[in-house]
Amino acid sequence: MTDESLIDERATAAIGTVIAQSSGTVVKKEFQRWAAAVGDRNPLYFEDETARANGYREAVMPPLYLPQVTLGVVDLDTLRPDGIPGEGGTSELIPLPKCPRWMAGGEQTTFFEPVYDGDRITASRTLDDVEEKHGRSGAFVLITSTTRYLRGETVVARSVVTTIARP
Repeated sequence: MTDESLIDERATAAIGTVIAQSSGTVVKKEFQRWAAAVGDRNPLYFEDETARANGYREAVMPPLYLPQVTLGVVDLDTLRPDGIPGEGGTSELIPLPKCPRWMAGGEQTTFFEPVYDGDRITASRTLDDVEEKHGRSGAFVLITSTTRYLRGETVVARSVVTTIARP
């Protein structure tokens, strides 16, 4: 066993900083297509009258669609073998050259406000922590980041993501 850290000092230096930011505009037909594709035909997403009767101003965007509003388009042939975008992906934003294998470790999202057609959403991701851990199968790095989704100055949702990076 070695005492050499898996964490690059550049990754440690990035803790507390915004590591990614992107924006997009909500489009009703797109979120409705997504809802239909995942089998969620909730009338709140499709019928303005039903949404108004339930306290919304019009058809509301399905909450789990929110990250799609600000994500770019990635071609399949540009993905790394682990499925992470090769260029501009998290692994490039948080340098951990000793840990090339990255995987999802969990996500917890809290929704605060409904989102509607035409809303401009900005996602701002901050690196919260990079910590080396040791488990049954060896050393790994636990990366925690928080994405705030904003409509203007209003936070409509917050997502805390844990990523695992392994040698």
